[in-house]
Amino acid sequence: MQETSQKFTYRDYCSIPDDGKQHEIIDGDHYVNPAPGTYHQTVSRKIQFQLFAQIELPERGFVYDAPTDLQLSEHDIVQPDIVVVLAKNKSIITPTKIKGVPDLVIEILSPSTVKNDRERKFSLYQRCEVPEYWLVDPEEHVISQFVLQAKAYHQLSSASNEIRPHFIEDAIVDLRQVW
Repeated sequence: MQETSQKFTYRDYCSIPDDGKQHEIIDGDHYVNPAPGTYHQTVSRKIQFQLFAQIELPERGFVYDAPTDLQLSEHDIVQPDIVVVLAKNKSIITPTKIKGVPDLVIEILSPSTVKNDRERKFSLYQRCEVPEYWLVDPEEHVISQFVLQAKAYHQLSSASNEIRPHFIEDAIVDLRQVW
């Protein structure tokens, strides 16, 4: 991951050439990550498909995967592995990006993104008041579920068999189908 000294805005972000890497802006700092590996993408797809079947197909909301831009502010543009926006909040979805706070963000840890996902993005999502954040550890086969309460994340669960989004009671991700 590389960091540059220039403070970036959304306009600067849009001028970055497509080089096959993941570019993100957090607090105006530019971070570059390599493309995710195949196991990472497999885990992401298996979680996304389960959420898609239970949230998007019954028209309860929308499920997006990377590289979808999530603009949380003029100086915070990230590409989470999975983003969920409930139908009641669909106004934040534009033709080119999600501009605003989604209902759930999911990040899948990779060796090159552990610090970013556990620290920078955790702080960013908490500061921007994303209601729910999942950190997926594909090596340990566990998902840590954080829910925002009083403007701070509290760990609701650490799951290895199944996990339920906090905002939709009857939705469930069967992790035995993920690992």
